[in-house]
Amino acid sequence: MAENNEKKYSTIHYHSYLQLDKILGAQRLRSQELGENPAHEEMLFIIVHQAYELWFKQIKHELGSVIDLFGNNNVDERNLGTAIGRLERVVEILKLLVQQISVLETMTPLDFLDFRNYLFPASGFQSFQFRILEIMLGLEEKERITYHGQHYASVFPDDQKEELKNAKAKGTLFEVLESWLERTPFLNFGTFNFLDLYKTAVHNMLDKERAAIKASSYLTEKEIEMRLKMLGGTDTFFQSVLDPKAHDKKIEEGHLRMSYKASIAALLINLYRDEPILHNPFKLLMTVVEIDDLLTTWRYRHAQMVMRMLGRKIGTGGSSGHDYLKETASKHTVFSDLHNISTLLIPRSELPSLPKELEKELGFYFTTKSNN
Repeated sequence: MAENNEKKYSTIHYHSYLQLDKILGAQRLRSQELGENPAHEEMLFIIVHQAYELWFKQIKHELGSVIDLFGNNNVDERNLGTAIGRLERVVEILKLLVQQISVLETMTPLDFLDFRNYLFPASGFQSFQFRILEIMLGLEEKERITYHGQHYASVFPDDQKEELKNAKAKGTLFEVLESWLERTPFLNFGTFNFLDLYKTAVHNMLDKERAAIKASSYLTEKEIEMRLKMLGGTDTFFQSVLDPKAHDKKIEEGHLRMSYKASIAALLINLYRDEPILHNPFKLLMTVVEIDDLLTTWRYRHAQMVMRMLGRKIGTGGSSGHDYLKETASKHTVFSDLHNISTLLIPRSELPSLPKELEKELGFYFTTKSNN
C-alpha cells in the first residue's frame, strides 16, 4: 500500500509530464527530407495544423462529456450549468481556430509553393478527428457534400471507417439536446395553454403589421403589395409551429430536422428567457447556436485562405479546393432549427402574460421569515 502511495505522489518534471520530446520532435519537414533545401514556412504550416488537431481532441473531450450529461432521462440543474460551461469552452476554442488562420496567412502564396508539391496527396479532408467531431455534433451523412464524388470515409483505413460508422451510435449533441427539449416541463403549465395564446399573439402581430403597411403614406401600391407578400402570414413561415402536420411535412422534405415538441419547447424558452428558471436553458441553446456559427465562420475563413493561397487550383487531396470548402460552410450546419426560432419570435409587447402562480413557479422566490 505504501509503495502505491509513493508511486501516486512521486515527483514529475514539466518536460516529461507534457511529453515534450514527442510533441517537439513531431515537426519533420518533408521539404528537408525529400528536397535539397528546407522550406522555412513549412514549420509554421505543420505547427498550425498540429495545434488544430490538439484543439479538435479537446473539443471532442468536451462534447463527449456533455453528451454523457444529457444521456440520462433527468438532467440535474447543476449538470446543466456544467454543460453550458464546457460548451462555452468549445466556443472559445473555436474562436482560437478562426484566429489561427490569420497566423497561417502570414505565409504568402509563393512561400506555400516552396513546399506544396511535397504534400500530395495529404489533405485537411483526411482529418479523422474533425470527422468524428462533426458526427458528435450531429451532422447527418445525407447532408454531407461528397469528396470528389466519393464517400467522406473513403480516405480512411478500415479501422477508422468502422469507428466513424459506430460514432453516431454513441449519441450526438443534436440528439441529446432534442431529447432534453422534448422532456422539458416548460410545456406543461396546467391551465396556461402556451400554443393557443401564441397563435392568437401571432395573428394580432401580423394584423397590426398589415394595417401599418396598408396605412403607409410613403409606399406605392406596388411596394405595399410587395411588402404584404413578404410579410406572409400564418400559412407561411409560422405554419410549421402553428400546425404539427405542417411541421412534420417540412421534416419529410428536409427543411426542418428537430421534432415538433422540441421546437415548441425551444420557442417557449426563447420567448420567456427573462424568467429566472429559463436563463440557463436559454443560455444553453444560444451557446449551441454560437458553436454552429463559429464552425461556419471557420469553414468560410478556411475557404478564403485557400483562395488566397491557391486561387482556383485543386486541393492537394484532389478536392475542388476553395469551391468545396465554401460549399461546406453554407451546407454543413447542424442546428439550423435553432437559428430558425428567430423567425418565430414575437415582440415582448405581444407576448402572452403568464399567470401569477406560473410566474412565481418560473422564478426564484426567497423569504426572510423563519418557518419556526
